Amino acid sequence: MAINPTGEDLKAFLEADPDAPVVMLNLLRFAEGGGRSYGRYGETVTSTLLPRYGGEVLYAGKGDSPLVAEAGQDWDAVMLVRYPSRRAFSQMIADPEYQAVTHLRTEALVEAVLQPTTPTL
Repeated sequence: MAINPTGEDLKAFLEADPDAPVVMLNLLRFAEGGGRSYGRYGETVTSTLLPRYGGEVLYAGKGDSPLVAEAGQDWDAVMLVRYPSRRAFSQMIADPEYQAVTHLRTEALVEAVLQPTTPTL
């Protein structure tokens, strides 16, 4: 199951439009006890790193039972995070402080979707 973007994923992400704003949809499925580890990761990201790179959490919520979904398509948590640009997101994840805590995210998850979105209105 996918958890972290690859180098190729990041390259394609940046090539799309590096200076355009982006809202990242995060769909997260936690390992047993992973919510606590993800919480520690999230504290650093939201208190220090997002402000440093101009990002902000627009929404964060716990997943409930889906109304319409195939078996296994439910998620433990959903987040929408706005970044001023794709470049800002890439710079944030390359930051040494991010690199020091990213293992908490990796350990917390069994599956994730990071879906970049662009405004249509």
